[in-house]
Amino acid sequence: MDKKTIVVYLYFPVQFTLTSARMKVHEYQAKDILKSFGVAVQPGIIATTVEEAVAAAQKLAEEGATLFVVKAQIHAGGRGKGGGVKLARGIDEVREKAEAILGMNLVTHQTGPEGQKVRTILIADAVDIAKEYYVGVTLDRGKSMDVIMASTEGGVEIEKVAEETPEKIIKVWVDPATGLMPFQVRQIAFGLGFEGAAFKQAARFIAALYQAYARSDASLAEINPLVLTEQGDVIAVDAKINLDDNALFRHKDLAALRDLHEEDPLEVEAAAHHLNYVKLDGNVGCMVNGAGLAMATMDIIKLAGGDPANFLDVGGGASAETVEAGFRIILKDPNVKAILVNIFGGIVRCDRVARGVVEAANNVEIDIPLIVRLQGTNAEEGQQILRESGLPLETAILFKEAADKVNQALAA
Repeated sequence: MDKKTIVVYLYFPVQFTLTSARMKVHEYQAKDILKSFGVAVQPGIIATTVEEAVAAAQKLAEEGATLFVVKAQIHAGGRGKGGGVKLARGIDEVREKAEAILGMNLVTHQTGPEGQKVRTILIADAVDIAKEYYVGVTLDRGKSMDVIMASTEGGVEIEKVAEETPEKIIKVWVDPATGLMPFQVRQIAFGLGFEGAAFKQAARFIAALYQAYARSDASLAEINPLVLTEQGDVIAVDAKINLDDNALFRHKDLAALRDLHEEDPLEVEAAAHHLNYVKLDGNVGCMVNGAGLAMATMDIIKLAGGDPANFLDVGGGASAETVEAGFRIILKDPNVKAILVNIFGGIVRCDRVARGVVEAANNVEIDIPLIVRLQGTNAEEGQQILRESGLPLETAILFKEAADKVNQALAA
């Protein structure tokens, strides 16, 4: 009986942050979504010019507002700390604050040092705050259930609360077979300390918030702060909703809320070419077919001592057109010092991919090290095409070999 050698590769994933597929919306858009499901929100009007801001304040004044909040609308938290949220006492101050915020480059802990230009502001009716709370809904992947999280520590980053005082976070998991139950709503409202009429309002608020999250196919619905006013009302003063990109085909109205100004230009360009691209902070550009292989490729780069610059899944086709678009996008990142192409020939043959890589590389000026690994159907033919192309590239067969060649190229 012939002896056979079995080689087993053990895969130990290295952790790094990769944003899942979700579309962010502005605060005012999130409030509109919530309001459509019966969630009580702070009244406000958006403006893109100073004159529109003044007109918005005048309209709110006619409805009884005397104190206003001018809020920058960007896809990032920490706007107040960055100077993007100002209190205005009267119409003249609204004009002054609007002039200061509109057009500013707002830098927060979520925008990074480059900041984000403010193109839209929200003029809101300031409320008399008696107490602030936090309420959020998201998916707990560990339990495969939605989880509602609530805390009496409103106005504070929930990550900070979870780290320093986790006992102050209430968690209720929603069984998908039954949905959110009335007793769970009461459990959260009681846990937050609401009483009397405010308890009933809070219960309605929580139930409506979950409905908005579930029926909008959101990946996150977060109210921070949820406010109990001096008048006894329970309302959302701020709101954050992230929508699941994969469900937007069911929500054409929500897909229309997308603001391309707030997204990374390279990610927008990639989407136009039907590529799955997420920019990261490393120096090794990755082009891979298949999300799982892309994740494993980034892990092996990390294990070999490198740092991935992006997640880029060119899909099952990996044609010359998609490969060329991928090269152009990767090369627009000035941090990229080498490129690793890692293709598994399953749906597509490796020889076809190799021809696509050669054609794309001839159309795009690649002046940094390029390493190509092909495995699967017709892998040997593909490797031969690459070797005979005359292009200044390295080929690899083993996974680790490819990562090592990348790091050797970076060290050269």
